[in-house]
Amino acid sequence: MKPRIIVCGLGRTGYKIFRLLRQQGAFVVGIHHKPIPGEAAGDVIIGNLCAAATLTAAGIKEAHTLVITGSEDELNLSVMMQARVLNPGIRIINRLYNLNLGERLDQTLSDHLSMSVVSLAAPLFTFAALGNQAIGQIKLYEQTWPIQEEYIDEHHPWLGRQLSDLWEDPTRMPIYYLPLEGEMNLVSAVLSGQKLNIGDRLIVGIQPRVRQIRRSLIKKLLKVFTSLRQFQQHGQSVVAGAIVLLAVILTATFTYMSTELSLSVVDALYFSVGMITGAGGNDQVVENAPNSVKVFTVVMMLVGAIVIGIWYAMLTDFVLGNRFKQFWDVARVPLRHHYIVCGLSGIGNRIVQQLHNSGHEVVVIETDSNNRYINSVRGLGIPVIQGDASFRTILQTSNVHSAAAVLTVTNNDATNLEIALKAKGLAPKIPVIVHYADPDFAGMAKQVFDFEAVLSSAELAAPAFAAAALGGRILGNGITADKLWVAFATLITPSHPFCSNLVKEAAMSANFVPLYIESNGQRIQGWDLLTTYLQEGDILYLTMPASRLYLLWRNERVCGDQV
Repeated sequence: MKPRIIVCGLGRTGYKIFRLLRQQGAFVVGIHHKPIPGEAAGDVIIGNLCAAATLTAAGIKEAHTLVITGSEDELNLSVMMQARVLNPGIRIINRLYNLNLGERLDQTLSDHLSMSVVSLAAPLFTFAALGNQAIGQIKLYEQTWPIQEEYIDEHHPWLGRQLSDLWEDPTRMPIYYLPLEGEMNLVSAVLSGQKLNIGDRLIVGIQPRVRQIRRSLIKKLLKVFTSLRQFQQHGQSVVAGAIVLLAVILTATFTYMSTELSLSVVDALYFSVGMITGAGGNDQVVENAPNSVKVFTVVMMLVGAIVIGIWYAMLTDFVLGNRFKQFWDVARVPLRHHYIVCGLSGIGNRIVQQLHNSGHEVVVIETDSNNRYINSVRGLGIPVIQGDASFRTILQTSNVHSAAAVLTVTNNDATNLEIALKAKGLAPKIPVIVHYADPDFAGMAKQVFDFEAVLSSAELAAPAFAAAALGGRILGNGITADKLWVAFATLITPSHPFCSNLVKEAAMSANFVPLYIESNGQRIQGWDLLTTYLQEGDILYLTMPASRLYLLWRNERVCGDQV
């Protein structure tokens, strides 16, 4: 029997998950705080999300899985605890922003899986910036691979090529096959020598490459010196104050030299600096001087005190305040082939980390100097330009004309569009990736403004939540032709339906695609994978339609430590 699933919180992400589960044929009930147009009363229960009466009306006591999709961690935790009181054995998929808390809950509670929209969506933004039109992601070999759909048309280089030719390539892994005519499992197509025809769809995972960037200390210093022109913007007040102070000192020095005091240049300079800075000097120099010199000395003391005070204040603000950090960040902005991330939001921070870990140079533009992620980003050596990315001067400071791509990922859709349009106006050939929270308008925005990609985090994350709700801890997922498929790792136990079966026979009968096996510390893949018998203790990595996951419901154990 298919599991009964409850989706609690039908916001942008929750309602997308609800519709996707229903589309896959799942028995699903929604809970929301207000009515949703077009939804029947029996399908969506209206009430307080964490109230026992609301959860009971939705059938919490008979449900197999509860998917909590609210945008606030506190509310989601309340729903989770109330649900566990009403049904201690229910499986919970919990959307949490605090990843550390989520990991702790997963370790403490049984059948509890924490998921983050930011963590699921950020890799797809990164892949889009790198030029991959990814439709999903999959975790293989301790790496996150972008997943893309290959639609075979008359110009596609794979037209007429046998699927078996693609099976052995370790850097491009076929994971799902959807022929134009009829239905055929990928393993069956590979073994029968099936050729790719016009209209076929093939989902493949592409192994990511990590760039190794080595920059010598000399080049780093040269980069700083070539960027000293930026000092005018951030340090001109300090320079102006120093010039005024120097002028006061020189005026006093030449005055004392021209009087009847008979001072040398060094003595006059020494006395002037000591007198103006208050460090002290030879007071006997002016004791026998004319009254006019004494009055001049008094005036210089007062003027010097004012100039010194103001200049020290500006210097302290520059060195200890944000101005020096801003200058240093701007001075380290790469000249070309870098990625500009506008908005250090949660998803922006994750994108920055992924690009940096992949060996790419990144520049961040953020308006809020107190942003919670700024210090951690600067700790990675990434320059952060403080300012509004919608301003022409700020984008020019980030060297937008020679950038590899621009990503606008602030928390405001209108701001993201404004920045993207300004970037396109300054550099029409630069790829622009836009975050648009509303999934219903993301596609329209891409069509209207002709950006390279307009992505919605809710749209990207919903399939993973839906797949997890249908069964198991998911390693990857994607959608093609409205069909949701998932990738996961399953531990072969004596009671597992695949135990002692030949991989290719199990794959064809259960309609899944084997990716590889971990057995006794070794990895089995390629053609050897298909002729291997599954034994107790093996870990099988596979993909299959999400609509068939219920066949393994509670008969398979997912390996959490493999994710």
